[in-house]
Amino acid sequence: MNLSQFNNILRQVFILPVVALLVVAGALYVQIRGSNVTVNLIQESDARISQATLLSKLIVDEESGLRGYETTGDTRFLQPFYEAESHLQSEIQNLDNMAGADADQKHDIADLRDEHQTWEDAFALPIIATVRGGGQTNDVDLNLHGKVLMDNVRHDLTDIIQKAEASRTRRIARWHRQVHSLLLVLLALALGMGVLIGLFTRSRLHAVSAAYRGSLDILGRRAEELYQSEQQLRTTLESIGDGVITCDAEGRIQMMNPVARELTGWSQTEADGRRLEEIFRIVNETTREPVETPVAKVRRLDRIVGMANHHTILLRKDGTELDISDSGAPIRDKAGNTIGIVLVFRDITMERKTQEALIANEKLAVAGRLAATIAHEIHNPLDSVSNLLYLMRNGASPEESVHFMDMAEQELTRVTQISRAMLGLYRESKAPVVVDLKEMLEEILLLMERRLSDLGVTTTTEMPEPIEVCAFPAELRQVFTNLITNAAEAAGQGGQVKVSIVPQCASVGANGQKLQPGAIISIADNGVGIPDDVQPHLFQPFFTTKGEHGTGLGLWVSRGIINKHGGTISISSDTSDASHGTRVSVFLATDPTINAGGD
Repeated sequence: MNLSQFNNILRQVFILPVVALLVVAGALYVQIRGSNVTVNLIQESDARISQATLLSKLIVDEESGLRGYETTGDTRFLQPFYEAESHLQSEIQNLDNMAGADADQKHDIADLRDEHQTWEDAFALPIIATVRGGGQTNDVDLNLHGKVLMDNVRHDLTDIIQKAEASRTRRIARWHRQVHSLLLVLLALALGMGVLIGLFTRSRLHAVSAAYRGSLDILGRRAEELYQSEQQLRTTLESIGDGVITCDAEGRIQMMNPVARELTGWSQTEADGRRLEEIFRIVNETTREPVETPVAKVRRLDRIVGMANHHTILLRKDGTELDISDSGAPIRDKAGNTIGIVLVFRDITMERKTQEALIANEKLAVAGRLAATIAHEIHNPLDSVSNLLYLMRNGASPEESVHFMDMAEQELTRVTQISRAMLGLYRESKAPVVVDLKEMLEEILLLMERRLSDLGVTTTTEMPEPIEVCAFPAELRQVFTNLITNAAEAAGQGGQVKVSIVPQCASVGANGQKLQPGAIISIADNGVGIPDDVQPHLFQPFFTTKGEHGTGLGLWVSRGIINKHGGTISISSDTSDASHGTRVSVFLATDPTINAGGD
């Protein structure tokens, strides 16, 4: 029997059940239609229950936000209150629309709306106003009154839900009766439906077969696209100029690009499956203690980890060392779970050497600017001593000789002070020490006294008391020498420079930010000021307003040194005719966190 004959027989067998099915279909249709009406009514009840549940959640959010704000006074707790408040009336209206023509339900909903409005007007809004005004809201009677009002709201909401659930229960019972009747009809039609199901199954098997073949074709195309995407990703990673290492969620290496293999000295085969700490060994430049890897930090914090604020040394497989900067980020699946971690790092050895060379160049520039001043400062007292010795050798009386000796001793003491200050200007220290800011600034002004006099600049100081910070003194001397020199040159002939120190106690700023204890050192001049278009570029390297006389590195290096000391540096300037001038403010904490490894 061929397929055509088999199909003809199936069609002949199908005729009688179809005729019988058409006769019974009318009765079945009536049963199903009645069941659908009942199901729609059940769905309406479910919708009302869901809507009432949503209202209950919004009311809970509103009350919890209010209670959080009442307890803490933090306006962030009002966010859920206002969000719930903005939706409540519309959601109550939706529930009212669902009630249709049911007068009993509409009455309950009207009671709910009135009770909620009473709670909001008589309790919630006055509480918010009282807290904002700084008043107290811990009165027991007041809060019990608010509780009673909220209990009324919840009671109305509970009544609505209970009535909807009761209606739903009745309708479900009715639906069960209808289903029972329908099952009896279906049992009567079982024999005929068996034939129909057989034919339907056959036709559907053909559809499934066709769909299966189509699915195989789609899967094949997607597999090819995935392969091409993977190859493109590998090519991208291979061409990236930074080292890239991917790990699984446990921190075991899965892939290293060529730059990572070159920087670490490990091949992909050697590194596969090993823990990152075995391959990517990093230590602190100064302490030589192991440093937590970005991958370990990502696993601990479960977030992106940026470049570290300390200098890190990578110990390669052959024992050589590289200065690096690194960062890490989690790899997440669709559910947001961390399934891997990617580490990116690069060699900054040459970059650091270049930066150190620039800083050394700026130090030499500062030393050069001071050289002439110091020569004058030392030469003048020595000339005075020579003249006093000459007078003593040529007939000075004993009383005059004693007086001349006192004057000579004063001049030599000045030379000693200048020499000591000069020695301390660039004496490097390997660790931060306690520095008296007032004493340091006075020594710097002593060294620059002749320079300031030649420029025709007068200086005033306002340093009422010694303030000590933990710092690298040579680096701070470099910063303040550069800032005072800039101020003097900006002030010009007949100008004024004011150096002041203002202590800062631990407190909370106007914006809520916590302020550290420390000192603000201000260096102000009454020069012409800095134009607004120039100010954004002041801390950029090689940017200078002095032409050939400036290196463009002073402020850049100064900011790096102050940042290293855990402080801040800022510039404010005014070019108006009434109050022109520039002020540089440096904040140093009395207990700063200093990156001992340098900048």
